[in-house]
Amino acid sequence: MSEKTGHGALTEGVFFILISLLTPRHGYGIMQYTEEITNGRVVLGAGTLYGAINSLLEKGWICAATPSKDVRKKEYELTILGKQVLQNEVMRLGELVNIGLMEIGGMNNEN
Repeated sequence: MSEKTGHGALTEGVFFILISLLTPRHGYGIMQYTEEITNGRVVLGAGTLYGAINSLLEKGWICAATPSKDVRKKEYELTILGKQVLQNEVMRLGELVNIGLMEIGGMNNEN
């Protein structure tokens, strides 16, 4: 799949950062949203988050959002490329799940 997307599989942290940025958010908002939507299973540390944000900015997957009223909090949002990367990853993960379900279903029918 990496040949098709040119990006390979995303880490879980990067996946949730991109999901979070479907709506512009600041760093702490990304951390809170990720923890909320994963029911506390994924907790992004500040170092991990801001390292990933810098990498995603360099790749052009995210950009600084139009400044909000609170200029102390820098918000980020997905770029068009970032949305494409996220869509490709969701499709890749869906394919994995479908194959897994088919194979597990096949195992259950054989036993």
